[in-house]
Amino acid sequence: MTMMRTWVEPVVAGSQLASAFYDTALLLVVKNYYNQTNSTAPSHLMQDAQQKAVSNFYIIYNLVLGLSPLVSAYGLSKLGDKVHRKIPICLPLLGYLGSKSLLLLLILLDWPIEVMYGAAAFNGLTGGFTTFWAGIMALGSLGSSESRRSLRLIIIELVYGLAGFLGSMASGYLFVGFSDRYREGTVLVSCSIACYAFCLLYSIFVLIVPKSAPSCTAKAKGVEEVGGQVPACTGAAESAQPSESSSKAPVTPSKLIIILLFVAAILYDLAVVGAMNVLPLFLLREPLSWNAVQIGYGNAAGYAIFITSFLGVFVFSKYLRDITMIIIGVVSFTIGVLIMAFVRWTFLFYIARAVMLFALIPLPTIRSMLSKHVEGSSYGKVFVLLQLSLVITGVVTSTVFNKIYQSTLNWYSSFCFILSFLAGCLSLLPLSIVAIKQRSTTGSFQILSK
Repeated sequence: MTMMRTWVEPVVAGSQLASAFYDTALLLVVKNYYNQTNSTAPSHLMQDAQQKAVSNFYIIYNLVLGLSPLVSAYGLSKLGDKVHRKIPICLPLLGYLGSKSLLLLLILLDWPIEVMYGAAAFNGLTGGFTTFWAGIMALGSLGSSESRRSLRLIIIELVYGLAGFLGSMASGYLFVGFSDRYREGTVLVSCSIACYAFCLLYSIFVLIVPKSAPSCTAKAKGVEEVGGQVPACTGAAESAQPSESSSKAPVTPSKLIIILLFVAAILYDLAVVGAMNVLPLFLLREPLSWNAVQIGYGNAAGYAIFITSFLGVFVFSKYLRDITMIIIGVVSFTIGVLIMAFVRWTFLFYIARAVMLFALIPLPTIRSMLSKHVEGSSYGKVFVLLQLSLVITGVVTSTVFNKIYQSTLNWYSSFCFILSFLAGCLSLLPLSIVAIKQRSTTGSFQILSK
């Protein structure tokens, strides 16, 4: 029973279910708000005005949501390390609960939509997703051996994706299903708040911080001293690579690899964030013009990628190196987003999503590769720098792509997907150099070992 109380999966599932409900509700509430504002205009002009208004809202909203956690995320994570591991989980959940309650009050009291900027700021200042997910990963890592840690974290990612999938499938029906008795969105946002309340209470009163599992570092050092290999500790995909501690020679290539991985992560994040930020607006506009139920199905298709990416890592890691898996994931996304640029019918959207089935492999695997090229004492510094780089990239990309989308709305509304395709292709360049460097380093190590 005590072992079960160390599982973070109920918190992950509940919070992601709540997030899926909230994301659909916010998009449709914002759409309806600006639809009423421009209700006197002709239909074709009203749609364009609505698209630009929704886009402008999300530019500011995403800026506030992305930048505000930078104020508190590092401090809360450090507090979690020194005081209690549950702080980086409980405080963001409290922020989620408060910010989502503001959306419910907006619906019931007819508040202006600008209230949601304050909700985003409150959410971010209490840590937001950045702090929450770091806390979840920390608890997931505790209590698991180094050889099974990757599988443990992948399972958490899978639970996250499955919960999002189910929430997205149900969200459209919950938004419109009770509109005859309640205002549209009331039930959906209430369900989101209830899920966050459950997660907060579970985290405070049920969840137990697991004890650290014994490390295999000492064992690895002992084996390295006699020239052996330690597959159980180094991981299947990279067990053939030389350790930095075994030789001074790989230090310079490793520094270059770290820089190249950072560049690849930033370029890939730029491609993904740019496409995914304008996708909801693209779906609301002609030629698709989706309703609430279709939006829910579309979001569910996005969450299904968590499942396919998990299966991809589970299978590929037995036969392929990390860098090969990353390249497969990038190619999967870039081809899918290129197809998305030519979507004119619903079935073609789902084909594009199906091609993106491995799109979530690159970033987690890049983090895994980085951990194998730095010393254990530098993990925190490297991961914080990477996360800050991705946050800043995401905020800037969201703003720029939304402005580009507005400018190309009447010319070619899919232009942003073409830009994402190009950014994805660019990310393959540093990854190719990493693959070449690793191959040459491994070859040199094999010659030396002989």
